[in-house]
Amino acid sequence: MKTVSTKDNLQILHEDNHIIVVNKRVGDIVQGDKTGDKPLSDVVKEYIKEKYQKPGEVFLGVVHRLDRPTTGIVVFARTSKALTRLNELFANRETQKTYWAVVKNKPEKDHDTLIHYLKRNEKNNTSKAHLKEVPESKKANLDYKIIKTLDNYFALEINLHTGRHHQIRAQLAAIGCLIKGDLKYGFDRSNPDGGIHLHARKLVFIHPVSKETLEIIAPTPKDAIWNSI
Repeated sequence: MKTVSTKDNLQILHEDNHIIVVNKRVGDIVQGDKTGDKPLSDVVKEYIKEKYQKPGEVFLGVVHRLDRPTTGIVVFARTSKALTRLNELFANRETQKTYWAVVKNKPEKDHDTLIHYLKRNEKNNTSKAHLKEVPESKKANLDYKIIKTLDNYFALEINLHTGRHHQIRAQLAAIGCLIKGDLKYGFDRSNPDGGIHLHARKLVFIHPVSKETLEIIAPTPKDAIWNSI
């Protein structure tokens, strides 16, 4: 059973006048979509409105997204100034993003750089990783290393160098390392909560206003596999 975030159970990792950083749960969608489910952005607005007793509309800018079945760090802007600067930081890749993933098969190498060309399929909302450039594909680049060997799985730490649609899921699937629970990319069974074992673990970036370097780390969800890492 998946838990979704509410204004009363939000997992806040950092909060100041300009930004708020949340640890997203499996069931959360970051922005509204065709499901009509309440997005995390609305939940954060409710939290701010109540905590600071703000009248009227609360400003909140969505800076980036995580796939619905993924967990971990999501940054929101609380001011338009912060939003503009954060958008630039993310667009120019001036952020360090580290993910953890749990996969069934051991990669051939303990650590490697993966470069593929990802082509998005809008119909089934997936991306396919190609070794050579194909029409309408975008270059995708990541590094991974094995950080723990579990009984039936392997835990990988991934550093993203590009931010493509379903990039980690598609690139790991291309080397036969399916993420636990990820039916969309070929894993054989779903996780009980409908999520996948992919977690946005760490984000390092320059604060858009104070200019200090922020390093945010998100605790993993509580389940037996994550707990063992």
